[in-house]
Amino acid sequence: MKTLGLLGGMSWESTAIYYRLLNEIVRERLGGLRSAKLLLWSFDFAEIAERQHAGDWEGAGALLVEAARGLEAAGAQGLVICTNTMHKLANEVQAAVSIPLIHIADATARAVADAGVKRPALLATRFTMEQDFYKGRLADKFGLQPVVPDLAGRDMVHRIIYDELCQGVVGESSKAAYIEEVGRMRRDEQIDGVIMGCTEITMLIGQGDFDIPVFDTTRIHAEAAVDFALS
Repeated sequence: MKTLGLLGGMSWESTAIYYRLLNEIVRERLGGLRSAKLLLWSFDFAEIAERQHAGDWEGAGALLVEAARGLEAAGAQGLVICTNTMHKLANEVQAAVSIPLIHIADATARAVADAGVKRPALLATRFTMEQDFYKGRLADKFGLQPVVPDLAGRDMVHRIIYDELCQGVVGESSKAAYIEEVGRMRRDEQIDGVIMGCTEITMLIGQGDFDIPVFDTTRIHAEAAVDFALS
């Protein structure tokens, strides 16, 4: 089994989910007392979020590169960035190390395409919804047509991620707001699936809330990481 290096803490709420999933999936596949071989670098998320909102992606990238090199030096054989948004810097991180990075958007896109979904709603941070690093990858590499909420919807989805989910707050009114927004997008945008494009969203909604396919990027990414680790 290969050792995975996790770039986590962005936020730690979803990194904790990654840790549980990676170990559960390894146990499911190998049985008994088997668990994942993991190295974790956990950021102080406030330092990352400050750079995100200031548009200082170069500064954020420098932090990720330093951490990735540390994980490689410590023995990691593959990298997992435990957040969708920070895959904006995936190319910079990959270029800085000699071990492979398991890309969350690629794993998600394959799952979406395999399900026959073409126009998935993309619920995520404003950075992921509004910039092209994620949507463009889904479209250019996999032929998908991701759809994001309107301005008010994007504001709502982003606010709940940072003000609530990243701080461990899971509210019924926020769950209802997400479900209502997906309903609006089904009516107005003809979406045929939902990508939970922020790793904390799995805390709030899931497949049981909808009758169209829902793609949990946290679990999908963890499954892809274990595929790599056991390959």
